[in-house]
Amino acid sequence: MSNIELALWSFPVLLLLVFLRMPIALAMIGVGVGGSWLVIGTPMMTLNQLKTLTYGTFSNYSFSIIPLFLLMGQFATLSGMSAALFRAAEGFLGHRKGGVAMSAVGACAGFGAICGSSLATAATMGQVALPELKRYGYPGSLATGALAAGGTLGILIPPSVILVIYAILAEQNIEKLFVAALIPGILAAIGYMVAISIWVRTSPNSAAVRDRMPWGERLVLLGKVWPVVTIFVVVVGGIYAGIFTPTEAAAVGAAGTGIAALASGQMNWARLREAMLSTAASSAMIFLIILGAGIYNNFLSLTQLPQTASVWIGSQGFSPWFVLAIVLVMYLVFGCVMDSLSMVLLTVPIIFPIMSVLDFGMAPDDFGLWFGILVLIVVEVGLITPPVGMNLFIINSMDRTVPIGQTYKGALPFVLTDMVRVVILAAFPAITLWLVWFIDGL
Repeated sequence: MSNIELALWSFPVLLLLVFLRMPIALAMIGVGVGGSWLVIGTPMMTLNQLKTLTYGTFSNYSFSIIPLFLLMGQFATLSGMSAALFRAAEGFLGHRKGGVAMSAVGACAGFGAICGSSLATAATMGQVALPELKRYGYPGSLATGALAAGGTLGILIPPSVILVIYAILAEQNIEKLFVAALIPGILAAIGYMVAISIWVRTSPNSAAVRDRMPWGERLVLLGKVWPVVTIFVVVVGGIYAGIFTPTEAAAVGAAGTGIAALASGQMNWARLREAMLSTAASSAMIFLIILGAGIYNNFLSLTQLPQTASVWIGSQGFSPWFVLAIVLVMYLVFGCVMDSLSMVLLTVPIIFPIMSVLDFGMAPDDFGLWFGILVLIVVEVGLITPPVGMNLFIINSMDRTVPIGQTYKGALPFVLTDMVRVVILAAFPAITLWLVWFIDGL
């Protein structure tokens, strides 16, 4: 068996291990070490690499942003910001047909602006919004599907942990990626609201409406979300204005949300300890996956698969847009069996060099930003597609009266809106890049 064949066979082996419920990090480490052993003929080189690769990876200063953003999300959960966001959104949208579900999506978008994690956004907003959705008679499929889809906004609305990792892997500008994600994130929230509106109009008895809230009460509720707006403006605005580096901004954001949690009266020593331990556990999981992806990608480099694939694709005369379509479809398929972080870590080091040499008629920096947002969106879809749609399981676990099949059904309209959004953003890159160009021109 040639090295290229060995590398190609490693993909189904890796997917099989994941399907058998082996942790993705251990699966990548095992396949990477085993594959390198077969290529070189001895495990010693890979074992020697482990000590240098581990230190070289985790001593990267840029990775310190990950636990800080995770801690920021933990503090945001404690501070009661999720409830304030939902009440404010409900004040403006709750009286409309499907308005309570739309409010949940809007609140997810707001919470994603200070969290950076889809799983945390789905779990937190599910606790707040699910009882209200049930109270107003929303069917379980729509309630759980809307919240699972809304949770995906946690990684699309900046700051986003996945975007940070993509920026590091593809050597892109984190600040510009955050700005480029804003318009697609807003379009995602609008698309989900449109899907809800269509659903409740085609099923007239699927949701009740609440009474219209007086403007005075709406403004009071709106005033309670000022910490979210302040933290978002300070973190994202401070990064792009050059006041903070991304890591410094993450530290400022974590400190700000910590102060907000303390001021809300929700913070105590026990909850602080819980937030710290949860952040440490999540960071350790992410870093182990990063290490596993590094080992596996080293094995692929030994086989020369990325270089061979790049040369082969270039020699076939395929249209760059055809290659892009194949790559995006591949991400959608992988999203059915792999988590978003693993997909990005596993594929970006291989696919980005191949895609970056194709001519899409734009500057390399612009391509890196545009492609990163497209990858983020299709990875986000994987969070609400079976059988490994993590957001679906998180929301479904909060309401055991809803069969998981109904939650899958409820997520389908939102997956379709994501597909439409991917096509639009792929066909019109300027939608993603316009805000970056505008700010650069100031």
